[in-house]
Amino acid sequence: MTAPWRPAPGPVVCVGETMAALAPDPVGPLEDAEHLRLTVAGAESNVAMYLADHGIPVAWLSALGDDAPGRRVRACVAAAGVDVTHVRTDPDRPTGLLLKSPHPDGTRVHYYRSGSAASALGPGLLDTPPVRAASLLHVSGITPALSPSCRELVSRALGTAPAERPYAVSFDVNHRPALWRDDTAATVLRDLADRADVVFVGLDEAQNLWGADLTADGVRELLPRPRIVVVKDGAESATAAVLEGDVVVVPALRTRVVEPVGAGDAFAAGFLAGLLRGETLARALRLGHITAVSALGVTGDHGSLPDAGSVRRLLALSAEEWARVAREEGSSAGEESSGR
Repeated sequence: MTAPWRPAPGPVVCVGETMAALAPDPVGPLEDAEHLRLTVAGAESNVAMYLADHGIPVAWLSALGDDAPGRRVRACVAAAGVDVTHVRTDPDRPTGLLLKSPHPDGTRVHYYRSGSAASALGPGLLDTPPVRAASLLHVSGITPALSPSCRELVSRALGTAPAERPYAVSFDVNHRPALWRDDTAATVLRDLADRADVVFVGLDEAQNLWGADLTADGVRELLPRPRIVVVKDGAESATAAVLEGDVVVVPALRTRVVEPVGAGDAFAAGFLAGLLRGETLARALRLGHITAVSALGVTGDHGSLPDAGSVRRLLALSAEEWARVAREEGSSAGEESSGR
């Protein structure tokens, strides 16, 4: 079985804010930290960096302040092989800042992004050369929460019917409650998601937004129009449901989790890379899980992929072999494919 639809050949463009990020080193609650590690954090640039790791031509579009954090962000994303030549430098607004505070019950995130350079992004960004030449535009539900102009940007990207758009659009719901200052998130995010070609959403995220009893099948019913809806059920599995077609479920790989932030972005990049290569849905989901493991093992948002040979061997496993690997507590993609 092959994926019934894939974007046309061409580069990917990821649009959204990336911030300088500070996290305790070693990992622990922020209030107990004596040392902080400076990294960068942004859902869309995370996707771009992992796509570049998979050999997919990709550009990141955003705005940064004319400041040291902005220069650090630009250099970091560029070093991963992402085209940043069209990222605008704003002389009047700062680069956003994020503080991470890992706790045993999850990582707490503190944003300092109000009035940031990226919050001034608007729909005119869609008229730039990288977007016009793109085969796939990737956006997330974070951007419409940043400002009215950012919401207009995402609304316009998804405002044309899929058959009439010059590019396909993937949309990661990425609900960040701290960014929504009203009660419109559920309605806005459902409307935007239902206009995309490919949608990513966590099952717990969908339940928090649209109903505590939702299942993966229920999410597909709630979002009837996208070509593919991918529902991620944490450490258990991921489900891809094609419009009026196949539903494929692939178990997640168990691994030691250092810090979970960024794993969803990594998964999306892996799945999209598989889709762009014309892989089956099952193999695209596997590539998503493999890529997510790379993010789960590091304190930053971007970790190293297993070597290409390890990835090929994992993708070639039978369904039974993959299920066995997924059940092995503490295994990682690299360890298993190395013959562990």
